[in-house]
Amino acid sequence: MNQAAANDLHVNIEQTVEIKAAPGDVFEGLIQHMCRLEGEEGNPPVILKLERWPGGRWFRDLDAGSGHLWGFVQAIKPPTLLEIFGPMFMSSPVAGHIIVRLSPIAGGTKLVFKNDVFGMIPSELKEGLSEGWGDMLTRIKRDAEK
Repeated sequence: MNQAAANDLHVNIEQTVEIKAAPGDVFEGLIQHMCRLEGEEGNPPVILKLERWPGGRWFRDLDAGSGHLWGFVQAIKPPTLLEIFGPMFMSSPVAGHIIVRLSPIAGGTKLVFKNDVFGMIPSELKEGLSEGWGDMLTRIKRDAEK
């Protein structure tokens, strides 16, 4: 496989934000926002559930036995680490991995968000991944600093 073909199969996002709040507060905000993903203006948020233990599911429950599996908790160490792997919101053959590390810094918390996705990633999703996660991090910062 040549490099161009490999790049078509992989997305790597890394974003860092400094938040003027304690790591525990930022971690709880992260969980809240990962369970209520705001979409585009005029669209309702996507409500998800996160089972907060290794092997726990991150999923959209549509009731009556219906829903979408977004991923599984690979590691969780409140308030410093959350790792999730799975297809996320994609209904295509992909492997996704999210890792969020939080560390105390002077005056608050440093949050480092990484998302790697490998597989048949639809081009319309590829373009919006970084922007969507960035919007979520902005909301986490805004809410934690209130």
